[in-house]
Amino acid sequence: QVQLIESGGGLAQAGGSLRVSCAASDRTLSWYIVAWFRQAPGKEREFVSGISLTGRKTSYADFVKGRFTISRDNAKNTVFLEMNSLKPEDTAVYSCAARQELGDYTPIPRVSDDYSYWGQGTEVTVSS
Repeated sequence: QVQLIESGGGLAQAGGSLRVSCAASDRTLSWYIVAWFRQAPGKEREFVSGISLTGRKTSYADFVKGRFTISRDNAKNTVFLEMNSLKPEDTAVYSCAARQELGDYTPIPRVSDDYSYWGQGTEVTVSS
């Protein structure tokens, strides 16, 4: 079992940037696909971005393409989500999730039920 801890959320102005991080506290993340999901007040949780075991493959929701970048540093057991050109509609609780995989060839799931491990989430608020 892997424990995930998010950090880096906070308040930003529209057009600004934030970086959120997802760290594994007690086990290497290198065997896990990691994804970011978000949930805004009154809305369902939605997929934001995901990254394969080695980082060679990434996946983004259409509403963040060109603005958000996901990356990982397996030596530091950490996955990052760099968020640029933030919009008020990006306001949400951002949670990272992990799914154990054997290789880098599997597609990155976009459904939350496909992930076994979740962090507590970090709040991102974008003001207009």
